[in-house]
Amino acid sequence: CSPPHTVAIALPRQQSLVLPAVINPFVRELQLSTPRLLRCFLLGLFLVPLRCLCLLLVLLLAWPLAVVATFLHPLKGTVEPMTGWRRFLCQIVVVGLGRLVFFFMGFRVTVRGRHASSVEAPILAVAPHSSYFDAIVCIVAGLPSTVSRAENLAVPIFGRFLRCFQPVLVSRLDPDSRRNTILEIERRATSGGRWPQVLIFPEGTCTNRSCLITFKQGAFIPGVPVQPVLLSYPNDLDTVTWTWQGPKAPPRRLSLLSLFFPQFLPPHTPSEEEKASPCLFASNVRNTMATALCIPVTDHTYEDCRLMISAGELTLPMEAGLVEFTKISRKLNLKWDSVKKELEGFAAIAHSCEGGRITVEQFARFLKLPVSPPLEELFALFDRNGDGTIDFREYVIGVTVLCQPANTEDTIQMAFKLFDLDNDGSITQDEFSSLIRSALGLPDLDVSHLFSEIDTDCSGHITYKEFWAFAMSHPQYAKLFTTYLELQRYQALQAVEPVAGPPVNRVSPHNALQESSSDKKDE
Repeated sequence: CSPPHTVAIALPRQQSLVLPAVINPFVRELQLSTPRLLRCFLLGLFLVPLRCLCLLLVLLLAWPLAVVATFLHPLKGTVEPMTGWRRFLCQIVVVGLGRLVFFFMGFRVTVRGRHASSVEAPILAVAPHSSYFDAIVCIVAGLPSTVSRAENLAVPIFGRFLRCFQPVLVSRLDPDSRRNTILEIERRATSGGRWPQVLIFPEGTCTNRSCLITFKQGAFIPGVPVQPVLLSYPNDLDTVTWTWQGPKAPPRRLSLLSLFFPQFLPPHTPSEEEKASPCLFASNVRNTMATALCIPVTDHTYEDCRLMISAGELTLPMEAGLVEFTKISRKLNLKWDSVKKELEGFAAIAHSCEGGRITVEQFARFLKLPVSPPLEELFALFDRNGDGTIDFREYVIGVTVLCQPANTEDTIQMAFKLFDLDNDGSITQDEFSSLIRSALGLPDLDVSHLFSEIDTDCSGHITYKEFWAFAMSHPQYAKLFTTYLELQRYQALQAVEPVAGPPVNRVSPHNALQESSSDKKDE
């Protein structure tokens, strides 16, 4: 007989997977009133041409000096720091002209705190990173070395200015680039002051300054003192912040005046415990900076930003890609490629349902199954906030917590053998229908569409290779495929002799699924 038709309630969310308490750090909204827009337009008529002319004159003066300072100075191989007249041209003359550039762009800079020397703090950790205008801190700090892509050196004019920074170069073509970058940062940081300081934006991407996202560990692996540098733009109208989702109007910036306050905090000297754990070192420095800024921290990362961009490319709401990647990946052993694949799978579901969120009915149509109490319980595990719909965040977490651990080779083999009732190495439609109907408690269930989806060669029977491929690429089916295994385990615990064929009415499949779901949550 069919199981009682009760709807499962949403299971409580794990504390480690709770939704972020801060707003989305990668989104910025800017609403300009009509008077503001009119003011920008009128000022722009005069200021933009004037400032562009001044910028051009300064750049025409600075570029030949940058060429002279970096002439025949290598950036690859055995690289040595600039000394003598080269260092004077870069750190005095070019820095002075750089201040003029930002002055003509409309920035008024006020430095707070004491800038430590390269001996006291070989590395500068700068946050929050919210704009390409944050480059002003490089001028304020006396042209420290930065980490940059090797391709940037080929950019006309600005590539020559970049050489003055003596950057640590990262190459996309070099598979060992990340390791070599860390080694080079460590070499310079432990040079005893011979090299300029290394300046790093540890967040790795731009945010809206509402919080500090997870710091990358590159600045903290060498285990040397790090000086935190705080950036702020205390204008009542924010025209500088640049995020992946929000308004982008650089020309308007040239028609307004902005204040820029870099603040140098005391250097943070790592303890022995922090030297042994760059992650702890990065976290402690971030906490110090967040306390000084009076803003929260969050586990969002640069990878979250990548997910948002991917969601946008799939015409999903960009927030659908925001899953706090680092927190979830550490807890559930997620990898970027697998999450990207899940995002593409969810996009297919959402597009077929004409929306970014789906209900249990739409989820059932995607699974090619009718709505039933077991399916509602499965959906409830995905719907981790209990609102009756799921988005990408809940889908990925639910699939990973509930299904992926079941998709082991042994489990898939056992499930295949259970479907293959006559042990001939393949599953017929009758065998497949019999077990699925028993597992869901629906004797009249039509599973022909689902069978056809798995039977990719249309041979009328499912081979193990087809069954395995489908189970691995559609982890949301794992619990449905293995329900019979859970029934047998439940029966063994109850000292009931297991049956060879489909389950009889000794135990409700609905209750067995609920039992197995609870076990998964306890894990």
